[in-house]
Amino acid sequence: MKDFAISDHPRVAEQLARLGQLTVPQGRLGLEIIEGLLARLGHPERHLPPVFHVAGTNGKGSTCAYLRAMLEAQGLRVHTATKPHLVRYNERIRLAGRLIEDDLLADLLAEVMDANEAGEDLGPSFFEVTTAAIFLAFSRVPADACVIEVGLGGRLDATNVIPAPAACGIATLGIDHEAFLLRPEEGTPLDPLARIAFEKAGITRAAPLVTLDYPARAEAEIAAIASARGATWLKRGRDWSAQIADAIAYQDAAGSLTLPLPALAGRHQAENAALAVAMIRHQSAVTVSPEAMAQGIRTARWPARLQLLNQGPLTALAGARKVWLDGGHNVDAGLAIARHFADSAPFHLITGMLANKDPSAIVAPLADRLLSLSVVPAPGHDAHRPEDFAPFTSLPVRACADVEQALVALPPEGDVLIAGSLYLAGDVLARNQEFPD
Repeated sequence: MKDFAISDHPRVAEQLARLGQLTVPQGRLGLEIIEGLLARLGHPERHLPPVFHVAGTNGKGSTCAYLRAMLEAQGLRVHTATKPHLVRYNERIRLAGRLIEDDLLADLLAEVMDANEAGEDLGPSFFEVTTAAIFLAFSRVPADACVIEVGLGGRLDATNVIPAPAACGIATLGIDHEAFLLRPEEGTPLDPLARIAFEKAGITRAAPLVTLDYPARAEAEIAAIASARGATWLKRGRDWSAQIADAIAYQDAAGSLTLPLPALAGRHQAENAALAVAMIRHQSAVTVSPEAMAQGIRTARWPARLQLLNQGPLTALAGARKVWLDGGHNVDAGLAIARHFADSAPFHLITGMLANKDPSAIVAPLADRLLSLSVVPAPGHDAHRPEDFAPFTSLPVRACADVEQALVALPPEGDVLIAGSLYLAGDVLARNQEFPD
């Protein structure tokens, strides 16, 4: 999967083409390749500013956005690594608050690829090369903190070579990426949610591990890993709490805070913000005031997560309707979206989902809120067909060639939600000329 790794900058495009030629043997997982690649580069992962490392099925990217916003509100310089990108590959690497410049990005990717080719080919993946480039950048550009989002799982994710993070965090747990995270492996839990917890908690180090509260079978795995690795496990409901109503009422052993609700839509965003607050409150590498936390919660932005699109070439086709965009593609994401729209008027859904995702994940939780259902391709990927969604709705399912066609074909009343894939979300943002910065 090339993951839309394209660029209009010639030198970046040249290096992304090199990444595009990488192949990974079926089933190859582990940290040996990234460790070997980083060794050739002088182990940049050992020379980073204090790291906040975040895993989770959903919410990890938003939690990273809150961490970055709070740290920057304190006046700190923050490196941020998130994935996937939506429109431009540069979105994956933010240096001291700014997206990485093209020339530096080209230099870093070339350095990593050249290091691999200088000896026996290690056979790195797209993601391992990207991670190595991230660590090189973060080790060389001065900053006060790093915020790093796990890509897939945690235990075997390429980012999981950081030796001593300031704090680790785990957002929500749910079933996703089953082919990788639930594949049979000796010595791993058989229960699906316990296995997911086992994989996510694999980022644990001898550092604060801050989590939400989960079912007992998942927490048993987290407890065992935290104990084995000498981590201090700080669980919501036991070591910290956050009551969410008209504000976030946060409390832990150090005291209580009253914090604003986020500008980002959805109750789950307040949960993510609370997790970020708890991570900051339970580490000692940097100091962030309550005022900076509040400002960060108000100002954090994270595209394609219940994002209300601006006026642009795409939304102009919808007339006066509101057009919402969400990249959610699993059951937990569908339930979160449904909670946000629970009291809204019925609306139209335009969806495009990868063929390896559950077609009911978004449609089923929203079934009683929908005026119509349109299915479009997931750009560049195998996608579900319209008939795959039919069992989960009583509505006729309309097939459309693209989002523009779907918008033009809608009946006159009702707002619009476009959801089901981050690849679709990136395509929508590009078509509407709303480029993440």
